[in-house]
Amino acid sequence: MVAAVADWHVAPLPQKLKKAGAPPALALVENPDILKTLAAAADRPALVVGFAAETERVIDHAIAKRVAKGCDWIVANDVSGDVMGGADNSVHLVTANGVESWETMAKEAVADRLARRIAEELRERP
Repeated sequence: MVAAVADWHVAPLPQKLKKAGAPPALALVENPDILKTLAAAADRPALVVGFAAETERVIDHAIAKRVAKGCDWIVANDVSGDVMGGADNSVHLVTANGVESWETMAKEAVADRLARRIAEELRERP
């Protein structure tokens, strides 16, 4: 799974908002949880991998997210620094067996390592 475009969207209004001098208050509605839905499906893929972009307690939040979403793995990274625009990344692979903290490397190398790790896991499954 890729990162969510947005966790929330603005609740629709029955009519156009008119200018009233101050910004309007907007109500937010939670978007459907695609990762959780897919992980719970009867015909779910053999390996469901989600992503967690965190700014604090990265591993703790990723462990909780893996359980809450029902997925097999979470790939977590700390996005509080220059990750979004930078060339390098450091991730933690969270599984039911524990946490693998990977060294900082080029984003392309992270993607390659993750693809290889997924392939290994799928070869080992019956």
